[in-house]
Amino acid sequence: MNVTELAEHIANSHELGKAQAREIIESVFSAITQAATSGDEVALPSFGKFKVADRPARQGRNPATGEVIQIAASRKLAFAAAKSVRDKLNPPEAPAAKAPAKKKA
Repeated sequence: MNVTELAEHIANSHELGKAQAREIIESVFSAITQAATSGDEVALPSFGKFKVADRPARQGRNPATGEVIQIAASRKLAFAAAKSVRDKLNPPEAPAAKAPAKKKA
């Protein structure tokens, strides 16, 4: 699903115009980005958390030549899904049916 499809879904679900729905989506993304650039965590109950993780500088290898290269330190935006989302992605297995007990003769 892309932003256009998401906007259509929201517009249809809430009787909004597609342009209004897209503005709302872009506003949400902007707020998350703004919070992340200031180092804040964004927690969305029942969905998950966005947080900034610092990656230290390290050595790597150029896969084409095998040459050692320096990889600069960076920041990344990490997402951790809430338990309810993880459970929907990986539903618990139904308990196995027990075999009937054998009768003693």
